[in-house]
Amino acid sequence: MKLTVERDERAFDVAGAWRIIRQILCKRGAVIGLATGQTTGGMHQIVSEIYRAYPFDTSEVILFNVDELTNLDRSYPGSCFAMIDRQLVQNLDIPPHHFIMPLTLSDDFERECADFERRLTQAGGVDLQILGIGWNGHIGINQPGTPFGRQTWVSPMDSVFEARVRRETGVAADYPLGGLTRGIVNIMQSRRIVLAAKGAAKAEIIRQALCGPVSEAIPASALQLHPACEVLLDAEAASLLPTDFVRAHAS
Repeated sequence: MKLTVERDERAFDVAGAWRIIRQILCKRGAVIGLATGQTTGGMHQIVSEIYRAYPFDTSEVILFNVDELTNLDRSYPGSCFAMIDRQLVQNLDIPPHHFIMPLTLSDDFERECADFERRLTQAGGVDLQILGIGWNGHIGINQPGTPFGRQTWVSPMDSVFEARVRRETGVAADYPLGGLTRGIVNIMQSRRIVLAAKGAAKAEIIRQALCGPVSEAIPASALQLHPACEVLLDAEAASLLPTDFVRAHAS
């Protein structure tokens, strides 16, 4: 595991942006998995700004998001499809058929999960997967207790996120919501992974995920076993890591 700690949020966003751009420049048909949320929005903006100033070839790039909300229309601004489309796909001139996402509405989500993985496999597999980490250690929408061998599936959301989505959409408390997410075993098949976290609120779960035991209780801890995983943090997110750990893994 490689560790990169940037001095502040701006440096973190720039570093994350260049991880994405470098993958595009290194492979014309790169398959890149993304993550939505406050952690990645800044880096997506910088990728778009650099592309506008210095256009590079994106005609064969394939983008997808590691997860997606279920039982909500794609037009919901908080859907992963809508966010990635707005933040990157349109800005980078990615061909629509090169944006691989599962449907948000379906009468057979098992079929949708299988189709999502089939399309990624046909594209050649994932070259780079950007991941965030939830307050409880989830990656994608794989909550604590998810078996590491679980294939792509529809997972419950964490309670904090679900409450926010219900407020924003106005759906009833008994309306079924979930998240179609690549399983941990599928995520681990990515050739390269960048786990990104910023802010003091992520410091404790980062310490547990990186320095604690590999355990299904903290899904992100599985990344300790990946042969090409980089952890990208700002100073606040790294603040609780032991000094000897930082020295041993610093890039």
